[in-house]
Amino acid sequence: MKRFTITLSLCAGLALALTATAADKKLPPAAKKSGLTFDKDIKPIFEKACVECHGEKKSKGKLKLDTLANTLKASENGKSVIPGKSADSALVKAIARVNEDDAMPPEGKGKPLTNEQIGLIRAWIDQGAK
Repeated sequence: MKRFTITLSLCAGLALALTATAADKKLPPAAKKSGLTFDKDIKPIFEKACVECHGEKKSKGKLKLDTLANTLKASENGKSVIPGKSADSALVKAIARVNEDDAMPPEGKGKPLTNEQIGLIRAWIDQGAK
């Protein structure tokens, strides 16, 4: 009986590891561009695709992407950007559409970001989200 329990635990752990690896592979790579800033590089992307629902006038989920300060604040689901860790940032997973239930923008609510745009956002976050 103990041997069976250990085997199930190992299988469950392996399944979780494979799921995490599969999710990580869906993320477009970070752009190779350095010196990215919110105002110059990221804000224009958010203004075009995100602030209609996540801005000053409307902030679904209490997430605002209209300013650097608002972007770095926690939403009702916690922090969406983890400076230095784009692969762990909920925002990146949402815009990369890793999980369709959390995909942004939702189906029929706007055009998804391109891999290049996601790559810029990832690089900006990896560079400290400044």
